[in-house]
Amino acid sequence: MARIVSLLVLLLAWQFASLGASARYLPAPMAVFTAVAAEAQSGALLSNLGATLLRVIAAFALAMILGSVLGVAMGRKRAFDDFADPWVVVLLNLPALVIIVLAYIWAGLTEAAAIGAVALNKLPNTIVTMREGARALDAGLDEMALAFRMPLATRLRHVILPQLAPWLAAAMRSGLSLVWKIVLVVEFMGRPNGVGFEIGTAFQLFDVKLLLAYTLPFVCVMLAIETLLVQKIERRVSRWRPRTA
Repeated sequence: MARIVSLLVLLLAWQFASLGASARYLPAPMAVFTAVAAEAQSGALLSNLGATLLRVIAAFALAMILGSVLGVAMGRKRAFDDFADPWVVVLLNLPALVIIVLAYIWAGLTEAAAIGAVALNKLPNTIVTMREGARALDAGLDEMALAFRMPLATRLRHVILPQLAPWLAAAMRSGLSLVWKIVLVVEFMGRPNGVGFEIGTAFQLFDVKLLLAYTLPFVCVMLAIETLLVQKIERRVSRWRPRTA
């Protein structure tokens, strides 16, 4: 209910702001909703949203899998951490724009280059989070698992993964918000479809109404995934923690 009220307040503020501004610079909510309906009716909105979501899913999955493996390995092996840490620091501080441009130069304006650039921007975020989670693992539980000669698969399932679950949820939540943003930049610069491409087209035409017509559905999808999926996963893996008032 609080979320709904917050969105209604934002909508009212938008309406009042549009009354004192030119429709060219800030169109009223109803004008934007009409544009959204027109884009949806033509099929362009769903097509571009679908293309963006597929890129988000592919890049997010690639970065989470690779980042989790590398992060846990760095947290468990000091020598590997010393070797790989400079690379992680470089990726953390390298501007996303540089990675995107280099990916397009080296691999061409391809789908693989776009997804790879997004995944590479999210990768260090996941590595750092999972490395800290691996460092926080209970050494006593590890010793117990070794003493009882647990198979590796059993130890992963019952000893390591339950302890890493809160860190994994944190990496998912922070990383997903980053992927949403980077995907739009990648599409803006070098893809022939997607929400970012349409926003770039609207920018070139100075069409604020079209820009907002693609931004709003994108934000709604992002909020739905965050509320209905990511937050539920985070609550489930953190249910053992005491809740604060």
